[in-house]
This record gives sequence, structure tokens and C-alpha cells, in this order.
Amino acid sequence: MREPIEDRNLIDIQALISPRNLKAAVPTSAAAANTVIEARRAIREVIHGRDADRLVVIVGPCSIHDPEVALEYARRLRGIAEHSADAMLLVMRTYFEKPRTTVGWKGLINDPRLDGSCDVAHGLEIARRLLVEINELGIPCGSEVLDPFTPQFVADLLCWGGIGARTSESQTHRQLASGLSMPIGFKNGTDGGLDVAANAMVASSHPHTFLGITADGESALVRTRGNPDRHIVLRGGRKGPNFAPEFVAEAARLVAEQGLARPVMLDCSHANSGKDHNRQGFVCREVLDQVRAGNPSIMGLLLESNLEPGRQNWQPGIPLRRGISITDACIGWEETERLLHEIAETVRIGKSASTGERSALIDRQLRI
Repeated sequence: MREPIEDRNLIDIQALISPRNLKAAVPTSAAAANTVIEARRAIREVIHGRDADRLVVIVGPCSIHDPEVALEYARRLRGIAEHSADAMLLVMRTYFEKPRTTVGWKGLINDPRLDGSCDVAHGLEIARRLLVEINELGIPCGSEVLDPFTPQFVADLLCWGGIGARTSESQTHRQLASGLSMPIGFKNGTDGGLDVAANAMVASSHPHTFLGITADGESALVRTRGNPDRHIVLRGGRKGPNFAPEFVAEAARLVAEQGLARPVMLDCSHANSGKDHNRQGFVCREVLDQVRAGNPSIMGLLLESNLEPGRQNWQPGIPLRRGISITDACIGWEETERLLHEIAETVRIGKSASTGERSALIDRQLRI
């Protein structure tokens, strides 16, 4: 029998709902749209230095696998967001896709039932519905941009997008970022080097032409104008953490010619914490020391947090404990709440006190 010239290793190709039809089935409400628009505007103000008095704090689960838990987390976050809006813009991590070094669960969109059935159509609907509900609470959402087609289905509900350490070097993702409507954070490479992220910021600021899909799901030629709202995310690497002042200064130097006033976000997880969730608080407070000292380049922080601390292994058919991550280990809600209050107080005192007074005031405030 003659070998086939194509589709040799394919099992099946299934038609998927179009982005337009999914948006019609799960429409954006006026309240959700307003949350997205206002949060995007606020993040741009911080990146470009027009808002020098607040931090952008992206906080939430490493990945969402239980929509009910995610909604409970968002409701808790709303209480803090309402009382800290003067000091920080809180954005909830709503990560539905997970990059894999080898194999494993690829996220809620890919396998929403956590059983290997990979019902992507159902996963897209769940993700979109959840994004609408969280935004309607007044909590803006941020997510990693991984699959180049996924943004057509959900990007209208995101105020911030992250390009991960594995994909910041990807031409596909740089081109995609150049056409997205929200601010984008590029992580440094897995080796810890900053050049990959700095080059990605340059590339995504320029116009591009590439292959994509339309709102009706048809193949298309996409032309972009370039994204002016980019920043670097320092997440550490194989050589160790990179949240110290010298790394922040180096990142700011690398992008100094790109016209960004506050280009650096610090990831308190991943290699910066040695993948030990118990060290996220330490990293956060080290970054706050830099904020306290008046470092002008820091725009925000990123924390991996869930209702309960730690992580658990996922196996199809095995019941999971509620509120615990099945990917990276997270800090629990109690520690999250403490850290968010500390961040807000640091920013507030920084706005009202001279540099020499800040340390004593913060130490005194946090002992109360």
C-alpha cells in the first residue's frame, strides 16, 4: 500500500465554533466591557508614567481548573480592590492555557473536564462565560497569550496579556502581540536573559502581516499597526532570580529608547521564588523595598495565589481538593490578603512621605 502524502499522523479534524458565534452565545455585557476598557486605560497610564502613584498587581491562580472556585476568588478580591484603588490596580490572573515542557494538562480551554477528552469548544465557552462574570464584578482579567487563535474568542474580555518565557522569542507571538488591543508583558527567557524580552518589545511595537483567522473562523491575512503598550516581566531563570535592583536597572536600560516610563513588572513566583510558593512573600517584600526607595521603573508585581496554599497532583478520575492549584504551587488567600494590604500601604506612604521617612513609617504601620 502506498504511503499517504499528507495526514499520515492525523486521527481527526473537527470543525470548531467561530469566534463570532461564540461571542453571540456568550456576549459581553456593558458592565464587563466597561471594566475591560477602564483597566486597559489605567494600565497604559502606569506604563507611560502618566499615573506614577499606583502599582499594577496581577494576582490569582497559576491556572484556573474550577470556575466556581475562580468566581469565589474574584469576589474576595473585589473587597480589597474597592478599598485600595488609590494605591494599586488589581487584575485577576485568569490563565486558561498552560505551556508544557513535555506533556500534561494544557489548561481549562484544552481539557475543561480534566479527563483527557479535550472538548475545546466547551472549554472556550466556559472560559468566556467566566471572564464575563468576573469582569461584571468589576475585577479586570489578565491571561497568558499562548495559542495564536485563542485571542479571537476571548481577548475582548482581557485588560492585560502576558507572553511567557517560552514564547517571548517566538515570531508568531511577537506578531500576535502587535495587533492585540490590551497592554502586553513579555517575560524574560527561561535562561534569565533580558535580551529576548527587550527584542520582543521592539518587534511587537512595529506593524506586521501574518496568517490568522477572521471572526467567522476563516483563514485570513492579518495586518497590524503595532502595539505601543508593552513592558518587561522579570521572572528569573536557570541562573537564579532577577528581582534585585541591578536587574531592574538593566531591564530599564535595555528599553530606555522605547519611550516607556515604567517598563518593569516583577514576578514573585517562578524562578524568582525558586518555584517555592513559600518564598513569594519574601520576593514581594524585597520588591516593595525598591518601591519604598523610589525606584521609578517598577510598574507592578505578579503573584500566584489561590484559595488554599500549595498544589496537588491531577490524575483523570481522581477527586481534587477544593481551591488548590493543580499546576504551580500558590500562596493561600490569607497570605494573599496580607501581601495586598502591605503593597497598598507601601504605595500610600510613598506618596505622602519623604524618602527618609518611608522605612520608619511603613515598619510602624505594619506592626499595627
